[in-house]
Amino acid sequence: MTGEEPLWRVNHIGDRIDVSGTGNIGKVVNSHHAPQVQSAALQDVIRLIEVLRGQVSGDDLADIDASLETVREGEAAGPGAVRRALDTVQRIAAVVGEVGLPVLTAITQFRALSA
Repeated sequence: MTGEEPLWRVNHIGDRIDVSGTGNIGKVVNSHHAPQVQSAALQDVIRLIEVLRGQVSGDDLADIDASLETVREGEAAGPGAVRRALDTVQRIAAVVGEVGLPVLTAITQFRALSA
């Protein structure tokens, strides 16, 4: 050491959070994902839902068809419509077991990008 350098050095990695005042709980995290990444994830969800269609019948098939139409409409379907449609598909995918696993994974990934 040259004598001018401090005996310790601080390297900062990650978030820096300065808090003042009272009643502060948590932190705000802003993450922005490119629209094309979200769009690609949604297209993957749609493709996998179409595959799942061939694995179900009856009321489940009718629910998937209605949900698939809503998901394809996207934001034009109205506030919360895609979320509710994905909830329906997710419920069916969970019930059918292993064949629904790819759909569950794709929906989870899409939702993470949309958050």
